[in-house]
Amino acid sequence: MTVTPIRALTLDQLRERSSEKWREYPEDVLPLFVAETDFPLAPAITASLERAVRIGDTGYVASHTPLAAAYAAFAQRRFGWTVDTARIRSTADVSMGIVEILRRVIHPGERVIVNPPIYPPFFDLVDEAGGVAERVPLRDTGEGWELDLEAIEKALADGSRAVLLCNPHNPTGSVHSAESLDALARLAERYGATVVSDEIHAPLTQPGIVFTPFLASGDAAQRIGYAVTSASKAFNLAGLKCALMIAASDDTTAVLRSLPIEVEWRTGQFGMLAAVAAFSEESDEWLDGLLAALEENRRLLADLLERHLPGARYRMPDAGYLAWVDLTGLGWGANPAKQILRQAKVALHFGPAFGAQGAGHVRVNFGTSPEILTEAIERIARARTAIDEAVSAVRA
Repeated sequence: MTVTPIRALTLDQLRERSSEKWREYPEDVLPLFVAETDFPLAPAITASLERAVRIGDTGYVASHTPLAAAYAAFAQRRFGWTVDTARIRSTADVSMGIVEILRRVIHPGERVIVNPPIYPPFFDLVDEAGGVAERVPLRDTGEGWELDLEAIEKALADGSRAVLLCNPHNPTGSVHSAESLDALARLAERYGATVVSDEIHAPLTQPGIVFTPFLASGDAAQRIGYAVTSASKAFNLAGLKCALMIAASDDTTAVLRSLPIEVEWRTGQFGMLAAVAAFSEESDEWLDGLLAALEENRRLLADLLERHLPGARYRMPDAGYLAWVDLTGLGWGANPAKQILRQAKVALHFGPAFGAQGAGHVRVNFGTSPEILTEAIERIARARTAIDEAVSAVRA
């Protein structure tokens, strides 16, 4: 079946938005940094929110909602994963869910494994939960990135009490294999540790790539793991505040049920309504169209970099709309995004924020139109001489 890619809004339309992506920088800057996309909402979401406004459905989120059932049906359709709706609770966002779970599975000062380069707030979330981030970098195979299970086992044997997993991984877009997830779960169980899996980018896994939810990777994962996810990345709903915390055993479900009711009441009413619409079959066609658009853009970015910035290294991600680009070959220093912003007026995410492994890298958000993506890379190419000179001046 042929899928028609959805089209992003025009730059003039996007400038009307008041979210972080379009207000952080002046209008002469093209923003490709924060994880917001430039596409119109799925029609089912628009209809749900418009109805809520029309009838004044703006109160507290109810204690019983269709959210868990909607997600379970979505997970079955998209991932072949059977989720028990009785083992799901909601909260405001994935970050909050991670913190609330970690607070209950570690003691203050205990170490939590993270795998840099990693979404920068992971370091802060571990700290907020009272833990200490134990950095165990991904292993670069030369063709992609994978969990370094040997190094993770060493950290667990040395006393780390939890693993904060990102699957699909941000910023590399890697989808961890079922085998590696099962091996991770068995290691965690052997050492009495917990795995909390952030799966917010899972709906954005490209066709032909198999996404395995951590809790579906094996019996051990069900016993020691939690998943935290949301419709917010795929459907651009971050401002509406709704995420799901999922367990798969009696013991882990008991932990979720022990969370204060306020954790669940932080779920946004609009976030819940929008997520139910996003997870409905009615939005599947829109999501497929988004994936088709992202497939075009991830390949376009490869072509643009090859044509305009030879020396840049980029592997197309398995999932998501974030590209991890290595610019060390251009000699633009540890944090090239700074000079790119100054000289080219293109805002990219700073590589070093993702950990030491991010030196010389940038993260590019290609969840936009081909025209904006092309203009951004061409701006950087046109500014190359100015960037070279600025970097040389700093070093002098």
